[in-house]
Amino acid sequence: MIVLLCFSASQVLGKDVAIGVFAYQGERASTSDWNPLISYLNRALPEHHFRLENHDAESLRQAIAGERIDLAITNPGYYIAMEAEFGLSRIATLESAGVSAARALGSVVLVRSDRTDLKELSDLAGKRVAAIAPDAFGGYLLAAQAMLHSGVDPATDLKEILFIGLPMNRVVEAVLQGKVDAGIVRACVPEQMVREAQLQPADFRVLSQRQENHFPCALSTPLFPDWPLAVTRQTDPELAKRVAHALLSMTQVADGMGWTVPADYQPVHDVYRELRVGPYAYLREITPEGLARRFWPWLLGALIALAAWITHTVRVEHLVHRRTAQLRDSLQAREQAESRMRESQEQMEHLSRLSVLGELSGNLAHELNQPLTTIGTYARTVLRRQDSGRLTPDAISEACSQIVSEAERAGGIVQRIRHFAKKRGAVRAPVDLALIATEARHLIIGMLAHPPTIHIDNRLPEHCRVLADGPQIQQVLLNLIKNALDAGRNLPPERHRVQVIVEAVDHWVHLHVIDQGCGLEAPQLAHLFEPFFTTKPDGLGLGLPICKTIIEAHGGRLWAEPNADGLGMRFSFSLPCHDLPT
Repeated sequence: MIVLLCFSASQVLGKDVAIGVFAYQGERASTSDWNPLISYLNRALPEHHFRLENHDAESLRQAIAGERIDLAITNPGYYIAMEAEFGLSRIATLESAGVSAARALGSVVLVRSDRTDLKELSDLAGKRVAAIAPDAFGGYLLAAQAMLHSGVDPATDLKEILFIGLPMNRVVEAVLQGKVDAGIVRACVPEQMVREAQLQPADFRVLSQRQENHFPCALSTPLFPDWPLAVTRQTDPELAKRVAHALLSMTQVADGMGWTVPADYQPVHDVYRELRVGPYAYLREITPEGLARRFWPWLLGALIALAAWITHTVRVEHLVHRRTAQLRDSLQAREQAESRMRESQEQMEHLSRLSVLGELSGNLAHELNQPLTTIGTYARTVLRRQDSGRLTPDAISEACSQIVSEAERAGGIVQRIRHFAKKRGAVRAPVDLALIATEARHLIIGMLAHPPTIHIDNRLPEHCRVLADGPQIQQVLLNLIKNALDAGRNLPPERHRVQVIVEAVDHWVHLHVIDQGCGLEAPQLAHLFEPFFTTKPDGLGLGLPICKTIIEAHGGRLWAEPNADGLGMRFSFSLPCHDLPT
């Protein structure tokens, strides 16, 4: 999709911000595609009111020339053209789910499946080809560069090139009807037409087909960066910073749209320079033959100008490489910052586990004292019987068995606590949530003097597992179970019971921790997962936010809701299900 998003330069904080979109598929499709982004920006930046405006190419160009636009989103080809003409500067790049932002756009060259004489791009010499427009990035220019690399110059070696405009399915129809030998469209358009039943896979073939890693569609060309978000010379720096921060903080929505740091668009410059179009169109005129033919009386002056141009080009290349190096350094700094953030996250998780153990430590001494007292009692009994001469082999065997049992019980309590509190790196592997829940229950019961009933209801099929870091998930469960116990602490004994349900829902595993406690009010629910918000007098407000971060890092979701009967709460989280081989 080729889009252009713009903000009026006259807008200031608190005023309307007009977002202009180059609606190449029509207003209805444009509104459907970009209304979610408008809604997100209005939520993320409530001090502004963002509104959508659909434009054609000419009206947007006039708006840029009139300095009425502050921000622009467009395809890579349009971006470098406006970068050269209007001084745009990119601050973010569009990112789709599962596809690298630096390798997201390509072209595909189609022929009818019965054209057995056409297999490679080099076979197009002397043929008729349909495309979108001479300046269409994915609809012509990328394929034109690929044809050049195959030995076919589109300007001289094709019998005819027919530019038939948008929508792109018109190009596919021209190929299927035999009006042209081949057609150029943007990658993934044929697959979209197949999904919409406008095209059958058996109707067409792809020339010089190639497959890029993780890219879901057939290609005839290499991949190039996705759409950039750029600022103009007139952009208010504060507005640009706010929008960039909001977009880089945006999580990917259902259709997979998101934003990342700016990609390297030097490959796009190389396409335009090689084809000598757009900002490099002047290269068509600066050739030895052209200079000799048009300016032979001033050949000496032209040579001097050519030398000056070469110097200028070298300088521009130097500046481009310097900016690329600066961007590379910025990306490296960002990666280092992310590494430090991960280390801080692990430290916070470790401190959270220690905090939970600290809250339960008052009961821990009591639980360890019981097996130690029992061991001492049996040992003294053996000594007294020995002194009185009543020591028998059966008595020795019974005492030793009880001493071993109680020692193992005490050792098990200490081992579970040491394993839970140990600082460690995250390792993900297939785990059984029901088993993790059982271990968390044992850990809770082992540290409480009078533990209530904690019932685990395992409804998972045997083949269903989740790919997760077991101790991190156990930490989440321990927090949720402890919160459930705290919720019923001052209530009658019949409301102390906690139930844990593990079940499969579609391709997800859901785990629910259900209590019969005092519950939460609606205002409390609204802030439940915010850092430092707590309903406990001695709470820190970090447990649930850390749990939410852990679950989301595993690709899941954590939420809370009141029970249907109005008594207590239900805390739930979901994780993707990975089926084990049968």
